[in-house]
Amino acid sequence: MNRTARIVVLAISVVVFCYAGLGHVLGQTHEERAYKSLTVYGEVLQKVQQDYVDEPNMHLVTAGALHGLLESLDPESSYLIVISVLPDSPAEKAGIHSGDIFESVAGFTTREMSVGQAMNLLHGQPGSGVKVGVIRRGKNDPEQVDLVREKLAPAKIVSQKNDPDILALRLTTLEAGRADEVKSRLQDAEKQGVHKVILDLRACGRGPVSEALAVARLFILSGNLATLRGQTVSAQTFAAEPSKVIWKGPVSILIDGTTSGAAEVLASAMVTAHRGDVVGERTFGLASEQKLITIPDGSALILTVANYYNAGGKSILEEGVTPAEVVRQEATAQDDGADDEDSSASAAQTTAPAEPKPLSPEDAVFKKAVELLKTPAKKAA
Repeated sequence: MNRTARIVVLAISVVVFCYAGLGHVLGQTHEERAYKSLTVYGEVLQKVQQDYVDEPNMHLVTAGALHGLLESLDPESSYLIVISVLPDSPAEKAGIHSGDIFESVAGFTTREMSVGQAMNLLHGQPGSGVKVGVIRRGKNDPEQVDLVREKLAPAKIVSQKNDPDILALRLTTLEAGRADEVKSRLQDAEKQGVHKVILDLRACGRGPVSEALAVARLFILSGNLATLRGQTVSAQTFAAEPSKVIWKGPVSILIDGTTSGAAEVLASAMVTAHRGDVVGERTFGLASEQKLITIPDGSALILTVANYYNAGGKSILEEGVTPAEVVRQEATAQDDGADDEDSSASAAQTTAPAEPKPLSPEDAVFKKAVELLKTPAKKAA
């Protein structure tokens, strides 16, 4: 869409939302505001069709206006930002990193694309390819990157003991079955005399919220874990279940800007229940439920229909989860934008299945969590 057309679309969107806001102030009913907003939209659309300097492509104008509407409601409808990258995934092999921006997918700009449309373009038969335009951190121009689609194997939990009394569990996803796996690891740890646990939720961005709640119930004895609310969604409150708790010892939770979705619900539940030290940086803010809505012309949109709230009533989508102990991890060389040679080398190192990198004592966030677990008496005082 050219610059002039964008201005037209913006004008339409501004008129519609200003009128809707005025209707709210005047105390009109929901139906009246919606009707009058549509009337204004129709009038502006008619003027564009009649008076615009050239005959406009009304399909593009309408699509652009709808995209602007959705973008104003929810941050998920803007350019696609990479939150986290799964180990051994096509994205990792192609040198994609957290913080990169997908400027285009399969030749289509993501600026006029919903998340659902992008996912449809990215999905495909294993072995087939798709080209994406990637804007690296600190750079302005997109780089064309070829992704080769693969069927991903279930991500593994990384379990390690950097201290005889501390078990660290690194979760990169919260897919179905993850809670049972965490439960098994915790039971084994207890048998081995481990008394303290670290849950690393950094780069954890996939999985259903139901699995996050199941993991939370392994640690939290009482209280509400989260609430789901939306205009057309019946409010649901998810409570702790004492009978499911298997770990009553000290816990630390690691989070940062790559922690999103279900992992944020888990981290939020641990924070509001005061169940342990939460260390790292503020999470992304993406805890919501979406609905696929089909349109009569054959298109579809993905609309956020409900948000998750913590036990204190705060929206996780809007505020994310803020750690009690803020620790910023130093950026790696990859985060600064690797050059083409480095990206090629990364893509070539795929002879063996990759797993999440083990936690290192040099990791500032992990190091702080260990310190806190080793000095509970001092912290309590």
